[in-house]
Amino acid sequence: MNVPEPLRYSEDHGWVAQEGEGRERLVRVGLTDFGQDLLGEVEFVELPSPGSRLGTGDLMAEIEARKATSELYAPLAGRVVAVNGLLAETPEVLNADPYGDGWLCLLAPEDGGQLDGLMDGAAYVRFVGG
Repeated sequence: MNVPEPLRYSEDHGWVAQEGEGRERLVRVGLTDFGQDLLGEVEFVELPSPGSRLGTGDLMAEIEARKATSELYAPLAGRVVAVNGLLAETPEVLNADPYGDGWLCLLAPEDGGQLDGLMDGAAYVRFVGG
């Protein structure tokens, strides 16, 4: 199980990476390696529309796989700046590279302090029983 340490994690197997500084601060959000492994081969990903606002816990993505369909909820509140268009054409990249090309969306967080409420890598490993 791959759990990069500088990222933050949610209980529904989302990851968050902070990008930029100050007013330009954005966060990239994706599904963890553990989460994609639970789902199996991803066949379709539905993402939010750029410009939409998400509250913490709002439905952010629906991921359909051979084993199951799963919903991923926004780990923090913010405005969707961009979504990963690559997933519309090749959703399987979410399995192959969940922390790289398989990212889901880019958010402009309403409050940077929200990251403090997410788990660090060690806490996420404990959470999943690793």
